[in-house]
Amino acid sequence: MNKTIRRIIGLIPAVLLQILWFVILTQWLAPFSALIGLLLSVFAILFVLHIMLNRNEGTYKTLWLLVILGLPVLGTVLYLFFGNKRTTKPIRKNLEKGHASLPEGTKSDPAAEAMLTKEEPRLAQTYRWLEKETGYSLQPIAENKYYPLGEELWAEMLKDLETAKKFIYVEYFIIENGVMWDSMVDIMAKKVTEGVDVRVMYDDMGSISTYNKKNRQALAAKGIQCIAFNPIVALKGTLNYRDHRKMLIIDGRVAYSGGVNLADEYINKALKFGHWKDIGFRLTGKPVETYTRMFATFWNAFAPKHIPAETLQPAPEALAAKPTEGCVLSYYDSPIREDALSNTLYADLLSQATHYAWFYTPYLMLGDTLMDAFVMAAERGVDVRIIMPGVPDKAIVYRMSRSFYQPLLEAGVKIYEYTPGFVHAKGCVIDDKICTIGTVNLDYRSLFLHFENNALFYKAPLLPDLKADFLATQEKSVERTLDNIGNSFRKWLVDGVLRILAPLC
Repeated sequence: MNKTIRRIIGLIPAVLLQILWFVILTQWLAPFSALIGLLLSVFAILFVLHIMLNRNEGTYKTLWLLVILGLPVLGTVLYLFFGNKRTTKPIRKNLEKGHASLPEGTKSDPAAEAMLTKEEPRLAQTYRWLEKETGYSLQPIAENKYYPLGEELWAEMLKDLETAKKFIYVEYFIIENGVMWDSMVDIMAKKVTEGVDVRVMYDDMGSISTYNKKNRQALAAKGIQCIAFNPIVALKGTLNYRDHRKMLIIDGRVAYSGGVNLADEYINKALKFGHWKDIGFRLTGKPVETYTRMFATFWNAFAPKHIPAETLQPAPEALAAKPTEGCVLSYYDSPIREDALSNTLYADLLSQATHYAWFYTPYLMLGDTLMDAFVMAAERGVDVRIIMPGVPDKAIVYRMSRSFYQPLLEAGVKIYEYTPGFVHAKGCVIDDKICTIGTVNLDYRSLFLHFENNALFYKAPLLPDLKADFLATQEKSVERTLDNIGNSFRKWLVDGVLRILAPLC
């Protein structure tokens, strides 16, 4: 908490300067207040028209319309800083440079494409769309493994870190000193002495209370390079856009991802909200190149020095790995895109489901498109289930998530809450052939504002394990129904307000 307070105090001068500037400006312009009021009203109308014509989610539009129409001056300023994608321009430019610095990536595997087109032509269209939008390729799966708990994933990560010979790339939303992170740093520091290139990237907002400049300096003293994504140095338009991605890549031959951050609650060494339920996976072979490139794009975009291009060539061991079964396309989602990629993807996958579609998510705040997709799938007879936390980590977000229960339950969606504690898992399994695992929550921040990474698997060997884990978790959960969520006028009123405000959380 002391770290958080120090960071907030550090922002005070920047905030005061902006307030002072605003006061001086308004005093100086006081004689022209009538003209300024007219101009601001015109601008407010123009912004309203702009919001109506853009492609944002309906609920997101509604929120900003209420803010601007209710508070024209303040609402317009807030929209300029936080509500429109023009504020992503500084990040966009850096990422374009980062991407341009990379060597050309491997194209989609012809055999995997042919298999998918023959077996599932409609799903093949989804994969081709995803490849076109992201620039990442469809690849056959070699060795892969599913982890139903963070502690199981952590144990395997430590083993693989010990085998590193060329590089170790680490990128996580949250890093915190403790049993998990310290054990990884010990190995990485040893690997640096063996000539291994070790780089760490974390989100400055995500780790605001857990990691800071002093911690980066401690890593540097061990020879480990470390940068913070989008540092919080002042109030700025890019403040909302956070790096929520999670990945560990070793030598270009092994990659880990999923919901697990690098802090002790994720491996149940610190019990903050009961038992912490999280999931992740390990990949080898050709699909690892995607994770290497995703990390390198961000590192080269925001770090002082680029990763050497020769380091980013696919590892010979990965190219030689024997495919097992199925294929995968991993990608990262970005708020700088016009379309909300993962939001569109999940709506599309739900439209293709015929038997069942089961989802893990810690938060449930759906825009109109995805809400309609869940409702329509359930109403046409698909077995749709969602597992949520039983113990919340954020009370207001938990209450907002529950405000979305009623329309889903009325449509036939089954919702379960994990009674032992908090569910942080993000993933889905559909019809015994499709599954996703990654960092994407079913809320506005993940779907519209954060950088996320996700993997779309087809007939992957890990799919049955994910399905079995979902059913085992459901056994430890309580089902929410229309009878036990309440149905009063007060609840209806509160739910309505919370759903309007949900895009802010």
